[in-house]
Amino acid sequence: MDTSGDGRPTRTSRSRTSRSRASRSRASRSASALRTAALLCGAAAVLTAGAAPGAAQTPRPAPAPVVVVDCFSKPQVRPEQYLLACGDGNNQLVRLRWENWGPRTATATGTDLVNDCRPYCAAGRFHPYPVTVTLAHPKPWPEHPDTLRFTTIRLLYTDTAPAPVPKDVTYSLDY
Repeated sequence: MDTSGDGRPTRTSRSRTSRSRASRSRASRSASALRTAALLCGAAAVLTAGAAPGAAQTPRPAPAPVVVVDCFSKPQVRPEQYLLACGDGNNQLVRLRWENWGPRTATATGTDLVNDCRPYCAAGRFHPYPVTVTLAHPKPWPEHPDTLRFTTIRLLYTDTAPAPVPKDVTYSLDY
């Protein structure tokens, strides 16, 4: 610091000191403003990230299970056999091997055992027909609204079909 011969600061040194203090004060205010701006930007980023639609970590609800309902109102998933003729049991799918069981369709191969009912059903014989089975059109099951049930079944006979059934037939599954 410059001093005069009497130990007092000179005018030049006072103005330098004032300018130095003013510079430090401006620098301090500037640094403080930068810190505040940085904090505000960080807070805004956190709030924005929390408000973004994809940022919410709410778990997705599990998809509704899809079942096929049997003659006894029991839900089935990938059944090995399935009774088609609920009233008399004269038509059933057996040895079903499911290739897929998805939310829209399910596909299997197996055998359709059909009673020829000759001379009448109690005295008839069961005949095997190779078949591809496709379940489709899932809809909410009225008895269990959180469960979807397949509402159609398509049978595609890969060899011959039982007379008078066509080789490709679709039935409604109302039970």
